[in-house]
Amino acid sequence: MRRQFLLLGLASCSLAALRDGRVHGNMAPSAAIPKISVHTNSPVTSRNGTLLPDYNTTYTFDQLIDHNNPSLGTFKQRFWHTYEFYEPGGPIILFTPGEVAADGFEGYLTNASIYGMISQQQNGSNIVLEHRFFGLSNPKPDLSVKSLQLLTLQQAIDDLEYFAKNVKLPMPGGDQVTPDKAPWVLVGGSYSGALTSWTMVNKPGLFWAGYASSAVVEAITDFWEYFDPIRQFMPQNCSADAQAVIAHVDKVFSGSNMTAIDEIKSLFGLSGLSHLDDVAGSLRNNFWDWQSLQPDSGPGSTFTTFCDALEVQNGVSAPPSGWGLETALKAWGNFWTSSYYSFICGDSDAESCLGTHNASESFWTDTSLNNDARSWTWFVCNEVGYLQDGAPLDHPSLVSRLIQPDYDFRQCTYWFPEQFPNGARPPNTALTNIRYRGWDVAIDRLFFANGKRDPWRDATVSSDFHFRQSTSSQPIAVSDGFHCSDLGRKNGMTDTTVAAVQTQALATMKTWLAQWTPKGSISGNPKHPFVPSQPGRSPSPSEDVGKRVNVWLREPDASG
Repeated sequence: MRRQFLLLGLASCSLAALRDGRVHGNMAPSAAIPKISVHTNSPVTSRNGTLLPDYNTTYTFDQLIDHNNPSLGTFKQRFWHTYEFYEPGGPIILFTPGEVAADGFEGYLTNASIYGMISQQQNGSNIVLEHRFFGLSNPKPDLSVKSLQLLTLQQAIDDLEYFAKNVKLPMPGGDQVTPDKAPWVLVGGSYSGALTSWTMVNKPGLFWAGYASSAVVEAITDFWEYFDPIRQFMPQNCSADAQAVIAHVDKVFSGSNMTAIDEIKSLFGLSGLSHLDDVAGSLRNNFWDWQSLQPDSGPGSTFTTFCDALEVQNGVSAPPSGWGLETALKAWGNFWTSSYYSFICGDSDAESCLGTHNASESFWTDTSLNNDARSWTWFVCNEVGYLQDGAPLDHPSLVSRLIQPDYDFRQCTYWFPEQFPNGARPPNTALTNIRYRGWDVAIDRLFFANGKRDPWRDATVSSDFHFRQSTSSQPIAVSDGFHCSDLGRKNGMTDTTVAAVQTQALATMKTWLAQWTPKGSISGNPKHPFVPSQPGRSPSPSEDVGKRVNVWLREPDASG
């Protein structure tokens, strides 16, 4: 098991899959969208009583391998679909979960999600489309650097356009709902929320409206701000003690007292780590646990358990200032050695689980398919960044300042040595923001939904560092929720502020869709029909379950 590596993706938020995401290197978690559970053991019927295929029926679409060179042919891109709520004239709602295999995201077809609630209200048809190079939707037979030249934000955007213009949906009249004949709504959360914004900028007029939840629209190389909403909203005593411990670790590790250094390593059960930056970086794991929180997260959440371990002594909670360094340091170390290390590393030794300096380990260059961590890391290293490191000296920090972008850039050269033959270089986030407008996006009929407690908030249009005004054409609705809280219907049942965002979204979509009129002809391609495959039902995913990844990416050269 590994848990220290770059990751945002924007965007995983669920507990059951956390362990699978804690592998390979010391990179931050992806912003991956949370799954939504759905029962698939009963028939699905449309509004007119027609028996429909199961939600998890998988279809494939012939997608272009390279939009810059259509002569290369096509690959099979998976999608899932329902017309449970559809009536002629209703919208087509297109969603991709982004940087994760799309299996298990069938809940987004249903009214358990805000997308399904929009579809139900508007008599729409819902689609879940798997992103290229994730899951089983792969233009190439491996994830080598040569193959991954086709994994760019622009290729992903072009996929959405080509799909919308050419797919023949598996429903009555499914060949007559291209964007010139029916209103299409592009929706997404986290990275796929950003992809919604970037696509509407890059393909103006293609999608009539968009819904972007926790959308990390601004690509940021040194994204130390990831931890700032956590610092703001976590228990004050836990924050105070954590900051004190990290400041102490940095002071000791920056000195030459080997006895004191070894004591700290031993205290956390990390004596087996040979590099101090890996030891310090490992402690970020406790704060990455915040990303899995949702409005209904109870006392048993991993993050709450961590803070209780630090702040509750003999049944008494610490004051807002915390217990102080000595008590907190021992409590944090005991938490790691008693349960947390085994939780994230299992039976693996510390170097294998949390070390990042051995470039010869095979996981760095595992090019097998359906390896979401590798695909997302490619994006991180080349185009989006989101490196979750220590804060500047003039800002409070929950994370060691020994962890800076260079620590992560080095790992990119291990993952993709052929891409970085001249050594580490930062991702080209400036180009990404120029191309797709980042925080400065200005598009009609694009709804942003964000949460105050979202660790990704400062990459969204609700950032503390870049003020944006909400407008009627580009609303920004903010709840007290966490990452993508507004996507789940049940979160609105436990948090009135999330419910208010969902209510505003439904009213806004109703207004916008009433304004749609058919456009001029958009040419389709009859050679790309849907192909059903893998009928039957798979086990229902657990709600609020996602993967974590620490990865990053640089824009390939124009020639590549």
